[in-house]
Amino acid sequence: MTTAQDVRPAPGAARPHDATARGPRARDRGTTPLGARLVALAAASWRPALVLLALVGVWWFVAWRELVPAYLVPSPGAVWDTMVADWAMLLEHTWVTTMETVVGFVLAAVIGVATAVVLVYSPTAEKSLYPLILFAQVIPKIAIAPILVVWFGFGATPKIVLAVLIAFFPVVVSAVAGLRSIDPELLEMSATMGASRWRTFRKIRFPGSLPQLMSGLKVAVTLAVVGAVVGEFVGADRGLGYVLLLASGNLDAPLLFADLILMSLIGVVLFLLVELLERLLIPWHASRRGNLVLAAS
Repeated sequence: MTTAQDVRPAPGAARPHDATARGPRARDRGTTPLGARLVALAAASWRPALVLLALVGVWWFVAWRELVPAYLVPSPGAVWDTMVADWAMLLEHTWVTTMETVVGFVLAAVIGVATAVVLVYSPTAEKSLYPLILFAQVIPKIAIAPILVVWFGFGATPKIVLAVLIAFFPVVVSAVAGLRSIDPELLEMSATMGASRWRTFRKIRFPGSLPQLMSGLKVAVTLAVVGAVVGEFVGADRGLGYVLLLASGNLDAPLLFADLILMSLIGVVLFLLVELLERLLIPWHASRRGNLVLAAS
């Protein structure tokens, strides 16, 4: 005779209704479908696109009504024609500025993180170096650009150095803040369990500092563009900064606006790449889980 206890499922067996009851939650924990990602991207992009379209509309209206002389504010069509006609030249100079920016940003990130580690782990180094870093930051970088040209010549080196100098400070500040934000009890527990300093840094300190570090990197990558362009203002024959000087000297407003647009695109693309890197490195952070906040509200 079969009893009720005989038909009970085994402790490890899945019940038939469990898949239905836990289905939505299981799907939420799974990989987001490509269609849902595209919809989320479109939902997040339509507002900036609408604002950009409105700005272009205002720009076109000002140029069409000639509210401002054409040599000061050219029409969007004139800027587009210039970009099409001079695309080869602009592409060459864009590549030069992009290379200088990327190299300067990477060097600033590596040197900045290494400096932050030294400052956090050595109180003597912090008291000795941190005031000097702050002092170097407040010096106007445009003032030292001619000195860098004298030291390193007219090549790409002074532009890269200037990009490093401008992007270095936000990396150091954010990395120091992130490395110090770790719970002291967690560090004490790690030391109690016999973990070395290197293992504690690799497993606890550095991963825990990534949210603040990535914020500093996003600021630094945009400043690196400024540093490269400022360096091209002084003693350069290539790059978007050099083109900007030529266009300004010749009162070529369409070329000037086209150059500014390309500079902005470099900064935006590099910012988005750092944003993508942040999504890959810290998907667990609260800032990357906005859907949970929406669901809770």
